[in-house]
Amino acid sequence: MRSRRIIRLGLPSFLLLVILASVAIPFGVTLAVEKAFPQTAVGQFEIKVLPPGVLLESASEQSYFSSSNRLFRPLFRYISDRDIAMTTPVEARVESGRMYFWVAADEVHKVDGDTQSVQVIQMPERTVAAIGGRGAYTEQNFNRSRDQLLTWLAQQEQWQASGEPFAVYWNGPFTLPLLKRYEVQVVVAPVIRLP
Repeated sequence: MRSRRIIRLGLPSFLLLVILASVAIPFGVTLAVEKAFPQTAVGQFEIKVLPPGVLLESASEQSYFSSSNRLFRPLFRYISDRDIAMTTPVEARVESGRMYFWVAADEVHKVDGDTQSVQVIQMPERTVAAIGGRGAYTEQNFNRSRDQLLTWLAQQEQWQASGEPFAVYWNGPFTLPLLKRYEVQVVVAPVIRLP
């Protein structure tokens, strides 16, 4: 009779195995090959300039957190049908229920106009205030980071918000929540002081 050997993994070994598996599993789709702009470090605040670019927009009548899957599918179908490589990050307008995919500069020639569910947007250069975060892409994490960002921005004498804060997500759905990186950003404008 053969004996069976049971391998027991402790929590650290199990987590390492899960992390390695999530990185090693081939998904059969093109992975992000380019970042549209540099990430803000976790827990850090900064003012930075986002480059102009072509973004693909999917919209819903519900908030982002109520409709994120319905927003993602048309965008993913658009880039898959046209063999456009996924570029990070993904932007999300939380209140207005909009999701944006960046298109890499060398992939723009594959964009062939709007569809019923995707709009092509020529986004100008933007100056934003940003805070970097780590964790799950939840409404609670967004709200907490948004509040921290707006508190920090209120203390900056030279900048003021010029729009609603939005989410910026750097990792795909198969990334473990503890490894996910995100930002909350808000477009800013210089404060004009009258004499």
